Amino acid sequence: MPHHRSRASRWLAAAFVAVLGGALSLPGHAGIPPSVDGQPMPSLAPMLAHVTPAVVNISTKTRVAVRDPYFSDPIFRQFFGLPNTPRERVEQSLGSGVIVDAAKGYIITNNHVVGGADDITVTLQDGRSFKGTLVGTDPATDVAVVKIKADHLQALPLADSSKLRVGDFVVAVGEPFGLSETVTSGIVSALGRSGLGGSGYQNFIQTDASINPGNSGGALVNLRGELVGINSMIYSPSGASAGIGFAIPSDLIGEVMRQLIAHGKVSRGTLGLQTQDITPRIAHMLGLSNNNGVVVTNVVRGSSADKAGLAVGDVITTVDGKPLHDSQQLHNTEGLEPVGSVVNMTIRRNGAERKVSATLTPEKLATLDGRALDPRLAGVEFSELGENQRSQGVAGVAVVSVRAGSDAAQAGLAAGDTVVGVGNYRVTSVRDMQHLAGMQPRVLTLVVASHGNLHYVQIP
Repeated sequence: MPHHRSRASRWLAAAFVAVLGGALSLPGHAGIPPSVDGQPMPSLAPMLAHVTPAVVNISTKTRVAVRDPYFSDPIFRQFFGLPNTPRERVEQSLGSGVIVDAAKGYIITNNHVVGGADDITVTLQDGRSFKGTLVGTDPATDVAVVKIKADHLQALPLADSSKLRVGDFVVAVGEPFGLSETVTSGIVSALGRSGLGGSGYQNFIQTDASINPGNSGGALVNLRGELVGINSMIYSPSGASAGIGFAIPSDLIGEVMRQLIAHGKVSRGTLGLQTQDITPRIAHMLGLSNNNGVVVTNVVRGSSADKAGLAVGDVITTVDGKPLHDSQQLHNTEGLEPVGSVVNMTIRRNGAERKVSATLTPEKLATLDGRALDPRLAGVEFSELGENQRSQGVAGVAVVSVRAGSDAAQAGLAAGDTVVGVGNYRVTSVRDMQHLAGMQPRVLTLVVASHGNLHYVQIP
């Protein structure tokens, strides 16, 4: 299952074991010679000398109200003369970040590292610490931007991640388990990974470079020391590295970062259509020779897709000159390109091929303040899922934001989650949420989809 790699509230004990034939160099043993046949041995050290100063430690503190079934009761508190000030506890976490603009102090990290935090502290390689200001977050891509006021910073340039190839060497730099400046290496194992759970925008770089707790938000660089991705999650049965890690590509980061810096949030567009992946059975039914592309299953009247002439049954085979493999790829195009961008598509209809163009228009989604549903949901903002999310077969209500310290935050609800049920009932719309939450159950039980898993969130 996928694990995000940032939440670590205390130091983890570690046992370091030297194994015969391992990579540790021990005193008295022959080390790697500085040269062979007069040629210097390859080393990553010169490149890392420029990379590691740009990778920072990020520690956060989040104040959470402590709920107690007895002490939270107002009659109980009045009877015993207890103050009305709610009790709080402070949750701490560790993660990593990457300086991408030395002059302005902008740092890229993961939303799950800093989202909802009350205090952010950024510690540099040289030991200096600064208070971080949250510029903006985007739960849908798990990207966040933090800013510090500091001089003499070193930044990493963003590489063109579209030029990455499977087999390219990459290096991960971060602070796993709080161990600063930890460097691991590997290769690009796969590109364009999606379908890892959740309803966000997924286009991950898969790598076998070791990624562990605390690596979240850290750098994945090429051998030129350019940022190709931000480490985000791993697949592991134990929660520790199993050689299957995922990083958000730099091309995606660059676009999200620009919008967060300019507006504090990401504005997304839509074409106004729903699609379905082409299975062998659908390909046979449509008379297609292969499974490439996606089939249009719905076109919203008056939408950009409708105006461009797209119709149900059309097969979209390319987007902006690139072969279209599945609906997730189209979903990413809609969600990651700026509003107003023109999307050029190749479609097949009745055996004939044609070109169409449609403009991404702002997606207008119904939103709802959680307090209007139930007082226990105060501090939560919900919205309908967009057309591009519903086209992925996702049904439910999106959690847009959760105020730190709220009852919902304490119970485990987070921005980016999708509520798919209340109690024993399915939820497919904000209207469903209004009806079911309005029943005022003694314990509000939400069924939540998060990072590919379903779990219950109970709010007394």
